[in-house]
Amino acid sequence: MKAQNIRELFLDFFAKKNHKILPSSSLLPKDDPTILFANAGMNQFKNIFLGLERRSYKRAATVQKCMRVSGKHNDLEQVGKTNKHHTFFEMLGNFSFGDYFKKEAIAFAWELMTDVFKLSQDRLYVTIYEEDDEAFDIWTKQAGVPPEKIFRLGKKDNFWAMGETGPCGPCSEIHYDLDPAYEEGEPRLLIEKGSDRYIELWNLVFMQYFQDEKGVMHPLPAPSIDTGMGLERMAASLQGSTSNFDTELFRPIIEEICRFSSREYPGQDEGDISVRLIADHARAVAFLIGDGILPANDGRGYVLRRLIRRAFRHGNLIGIDHPFVFKLAGVVSDVMKDAYPEILASLNFISKICFAEEERFSQTLSFGLRNFELYVQEARQTGSKRLAGEALFKLYDTFGFPLDLSAELALEEGLSIDEPGFRQELEKQKARARQSWKGDSLQKERKAYESLKGRSVHYVGYDQSRVSDASVIAVFEVGARVPELRQGASGEAVLDVTPFYAEAGGQVGDSGLWKNPHFSGLVENTFFPIPEIISHKIKVLSGVLREGDRVEAAVDLPRRKAIRNNHTATHLLHAALRQVLGDHVKQSGSLVSHARLRFDFTHFAQLSAQETRTIETLVNEKIQANISVMIKETTLEAGVQEGAMAIFEEKYGEKVRMVAVGDFSKELCGGVHAPSTGEIGLFKIVSETSVAAGMRRIEALTGEEATRYVQETDALLQEAQLSLNTSRKDLLTQIEKLKELLKEKEHEIKALRQKALHQKSEKPEDHIQRIKGISVWIQKLEDLDPGETRDLTDKLKQKIKSGIVLLGSVKGEKVFLVAGVTKDLTGRISAADIIKQAAPLIGGGGGGRPDFAQAGGTKADGLDQALEESLSVIERKL
Repeated sequence: MKAQNIRELFLDFFAKKNHKILPSSSLLPKDDPTILFANAGMNQFKNIFLGLERRSYKRAATVQKCMRVSGKHNDLEQVGKTNKHHTFFEMLGNFSFGDYFKKEAIAFAWELMTDVFKLSQDRLYVTIYEEDDEAFDIWTKQAGVPPEKIFRLGKKDNFWAMGETGPCGPCSEIHYDLDPAYEEGEPRLLIEKGSDRYIELWNLVFMQYFQDEKGVMHPLPAPSIDTGMGLERMAASLQGSTSNFDTELFRPIIEEICRFSSREYPGQDEGDISVRLIADHARAVAFLIGDGILPANDGRGYVLRRLIRRAFRHGNLIGIDHPFVFKLAGVVSDVMKDAYPEILASLNFISKICFAEEERFSQTLSFGLRNFELYVQEARQTGSKRLAGEALFKLYDTFGFPLDLSAELALEEGLSIDEPGFRQELEKQKARARQSWKGDSLQKERKAYESLKGRSVHYVGYDQSRVSDASVIAVFEVGARVPELRQGASGEAVLDVTPFYAEAGGQVGDSGLWKNPHFSGLVENTFFPIPEIISHKIKVLSGVLREGDRVEAAVDLPRRKAIRNNHTATHLLHAALRQVLGDHVKQSGSLVSHARLRFDFTHFAQLSAQETRTIETLVNEKIQANISVMIKETTLEAGVQEGAMAIFEEKYGEKVRMVAVGDFSKELCGGVHAPSTGEIGLFKIVSETSVAAGMRRIEALTGEEATRYVQETDALLQEAQLSLNTSRKDLLTQIEKLKELLKEKEHEIKALRQKALHQKSEKPEDHIQRIKGISVWIQKLEDLDPGETRDLTDKLKQKIKSGIVLLGSVKGEKVFLVAGVTKDLTGRISAADIIKQAAPLIGGGGGGRPDFAQAGGTKADGLDQALEESLSVIERKL
């Protein structure tokens, strides 16, 4: 089913359901300064939902152009890296403005999905807000969705709010299983973690509350409906694809990009990301310019400028060296002309604006290339065969030249690059940024060490863990150099020679002990206050530590061994990630401590359970093989030539240490390492999470910590087995049975409570008072929650037919007060007025409609008085 068929079927379906079919509004929001672009179908109806505007219709349906590149709805950094994220997309939506509500909205959605689009019910799953029992009942009893395919999620996922105040309410999402073979796992867990196997197709928002400035939610007098379905995702689902980019909405654009770049798609390399990004941005650019937005240095225009330049730059990465994005506008208009014929009329304008911006950016790049050529000339004039690090950094910092681009251009000129010099300049910039950020305290700390400039500390920790005769060359306390530290004091001290490793490269600093005949001290951490100087944070346990003393310094060896094992395991993990996921994986940060290791890496998707198991197994295979860890000192250039990986953010000196684990891993690293992989013992991944767009994080344990974790997990399973009196293989089955039993009991409890509620409505003569000829049912209850109190109020109103109902209930530490007025009396008295006067007496606030209002509080002893005050209000108002 083509995209245009989907649009037409959607709108035809809702037209038959008496919806007003409206065109998409502009991407430029009208009279709404709170958003840069239209980012949802409801934007054009915002004032209706807020009660600020009335229309002649109460039902509507649209196919809305949307952009999500800013604020909480910002998919920009994910574009190209995933199969489902876009800057520009189309949202199909149906809306009810106080007309129909949950029952009809769910019925419409299910009918369209299953009867019209004919999606298999077996592959559809539903999420609802965890407290929305009404939606659950409708989905199960009306739509017939099995309860086990409905997942209750929290506010983060299934509760929508327009803002800090205003309309809000629970929502329900429909997810589709694109391909059961894509990733194994429990559907709920995969949906919660955002697996690409399950794609959210439709979000139904039930606007039933109004949140005030205090965060209190009040029922809306006329609940409304706002839904949103992504066209691109629906097209991919109906066309049997796992990627939106494989649909006819993108393929013609991608084919043109491939023609420009002389490549194929997919090419199974990082160039695929560039192709997808360009295709996405080309659509966004065409529609933004088409809606009158022009490139600028701020606001909406800046977003457009950035999109054009990103597309152009990614074109460069796949071999397109001239303006080309403007040409894609023609393909975009051809693809979209049936739905948006206006884009054809604007095509010439769109192309010209886009071309001018590309030309401008091309000139910026050209200017950078001219500077590059000047640096090449300077190198040749001085007889150098490599480009200086300072020049490389200027190209990077001023003209946006990535280091790999400079390296590639240099190679074409027969030159190498001074990568260490570049990294030195980069580190200087980072240091300036850090200094600016940390402010005066950092300046003061560094100033204290200025007296040691020009000196260096001899580090011997690679070969030994103890030094028997080291000289104390400086002592510091509270940021100042002092002659001594006395018993109980904490400070910092520097030795002329030390076996203590200073925190660097993600590895934590060593700890241990210092001592001599008149002193002992605990080293808590080791660090570099300034380059070449290793300082020790020390607490004096006994005696006095003086500058000039001779001490014995010993590293905490068990802790050091745990750290070195974790560091070697980190290298194995890095290599395993690249082998399993691909060479695009690069280290983005790490933490190596004695207790655990953390590894951040570039990757654009969450690891599947199978990928995680494969990586963990591969690392453990290398550990069990007990491979010798070979370390040698070399130069950066020689190490890289031998195939060692260098971490971009790390700073390397003239001499570097190359750490090799057989032919599996080879990295440049200054940390401490195990002599062989067998020393690590066991490797266990305990978590894999997202850090940022395109960056993942793995946390893992090794050795004793990993063994303890496995034992604790096993003990937990054994306890569960004993508790449930079942075998391990039947554990999940037993849990499912218990869940079903619990569900049955909950239904039974609910039925019993309903029966109890019914009994409370008997014997009206015990509860009805007559005030000025009006029947007033007043009753104090115990252990009823707000929902049950509301339900009972409605039943009593029906029972007395004409009158007023006042109910008060205490449940735990909370007090509830409810007033209900039958329709025939709302012209004489309002339930909201009654509650407003009585609510303060229970220590709370409340409000509502003329026919129904409620309040909540914490003063149970005030409930009797509140009910009496309610009667007084009725007496005065009637």
